[in-house]
Amino acid sequence: MYVVPTPVGNLEDMTYRAVRVLKEADLILAEDTRTSSVLLQHYDIHGELVAHHKFNEHETVQGVVRRIQGGLTVALISDAGTPGISDPGFLLVRECVQHGIEVQTLPGATAFVPALVSSGLPCDKFCFEGFLPQKKGRQTRMERLKEEERSMILYESPRRLAKTLRQLMEVVGEERRVCVSREISKLHEEHVRGTLKEVTEHFERVEPLGEIVIILEGRTDNADAADRKEKDGSDDPMRLLMGTGKRKNKYKD
Repeated sequence: MYVVPTPVGNLEDMTYRAVRVLKEADLILAEDTRTSSVLLQHYDIHGELVAHHKFNEHETVQGVVRRIQGGLTVALISDAGTPGISDPGFLLVRECVQHGIEVQTLPGATAFVPALVSSGLPCDKFCFEGFLPQKKGRQTRMERLKEEERSMILYESPRRLAKTLRQLMEVVGEERRVCVSREISKLHEEHVRGTLKEVTEHFERVEPLGEIVIILEGRTDNADAADRKEKDGSDDPMRLLMGTGKRKNKYKD
């Protein structure tokens, strides 16, 4: 069984190996067959395509395992990025492992890595939180993140972004640094950097579009925080990065 990452925006972000594996697979499991058909047609891939998503994966896992045991080569893809990262995939991988089926995950596209590296925040140590709970447990999760010293990676929808940033600001403080990345690898890729107060105010004025990744600075000790606050803005390397960083990608989706 192969786990195959697919582009998060730019179709050219497929690897040669990913294309080969999908062409050779007997069965391709896709989160949304309509979305995946565009990618497969682009690369002239014509294997059997079957829906495998969060609403049916509990029912389909056993059948997929039996087909692999029967000799089929299966490839799993999601709408964008690496399956299993805030997307379906974990249940099938676990079941294959438990049945002694070899699982190979190809390296490839995922949204949070370029967002983290581009943020200007420490990326030697980080934690991935994915989507925060929408209701039950949301406040508790945020309170726990307040003490996290590593850079934090969060996913969010554009319609909830401003609310989430404001809630984070209320919990961790308005001076905590943050970078909001959207439309990774697409035509209008954008990185908005600054303090939580600055970035929150920006997105309360400007409605965001597209896929969103939030990189939140980890907690620093009081001495470091006080020292940074006393510095002149021009002496702080992060200050040089603040604001909206847009770039035009010459490659269309």
